[in-house]
Amino acid sequence: MSAPPRSNERVAYFNGEYVPEREVVVPFRDRSFKYGDAAFDMTRTFNHRPFKLREHIDRFYKSLRYLRIDPGLSPEEMIRISEEVLTRNVHLLGPDEDYWIGQRVSRGVDAVGDEGWQHTGPNVIVECMPLPLKQRARQFRDGVDIVVPAVRRTSPDALSPRAKTHNYLNLITADMDAKASNPQAWSILLDVNGNLAEGTGSNIFLVQDGEIYTPRDQFVLPGVSRQTAIDLAAQEGIPLHQRDVDLYDAFNADEIFITSTSWCIVPARTFNGQTIGNGAVPGPITKRLTDAYVRFVDCDFVSQYLKHA
Repeated sequence: MSAPPRSNERVAYFNGEYVPEREVVVPFRDRSFKYGDAAFDMTRTFNHRPFKLREHIDRFYKSLRYLRIDPGLSPEEMIRISEEVLTRNVHLLGPDEDYWIGQRVSRGVDAVGDEGWQHTGPNVIVECMPLPLKQRARQFRDGVDIVVPAVRRTSPDALSPRAKTHNYLNLITADMDAKASNPQAWSILLDVNGNLAEGTGSNIFLVQDGEIYTPRDQFVLPGVSRQTAIDLAAQEGIPLHQRDVDLYDAFNADEIFITSTSWCIVPARTFNGQTIGNGAVPGPITKRLTDAYVRFVDCDFVSQYLKHA
């Protein structure tokens, strides 16, 4: 099989074809645009290699089943398409750059019947986007400022947070609330019971007396990076507990860190304006777990970010 043609612009998969990104056009009647009626997932590359793509695709298909959307592709086909999209775009990366790889499926067009749409079923997109290394480098240098907004996380008895959907308004309005007082803040929402939940694409961990605590996954998206941190903590012999944690726990934590696909693990320096622990960024447990993560992925993502600071 011959190699795909190299393009000087990014290429995406769109409903069966590999096309330049600018040719990916979703109709305005698509339910993802009208209602956020779609699912997506994102993984990242390390040294241009995708990380836990199978786990991300498995989670993606769980979101699709929850929304009752059939993409018309098997998980194996979605993995192959994702790898192909990366292959067609990887030459555009610099040596110290990496991609997000995203899969998106909407329910499709709400057709009145007289518009003549050529395609009214689910719209399927697989795309690459460079990681925001420059924009997020400061957090690795200085630590994240966490702010808890007034907006609460949507209750799981209304809409499960375990499904990764295009409907992000709950998280967006919370983020605007947090950034109104601190434009650099990262919002972490409370759940309906007043316990810490999650932020936009991110999970929170607290460290107290050498042990790690993180919210139960009933109220959060079970992040692949979150699970990686949990597994690495077990390998490192660091006790970790999944339980309810609240504001009292956070204000008394020795360390706090966040996991996400792009960051992997990033330390926090303040919580609602209060310095965390003794102010060390990162703290010893966070540093130990970060080092284990770096070894696991064979990529020093901390240095990668700091090069762009």
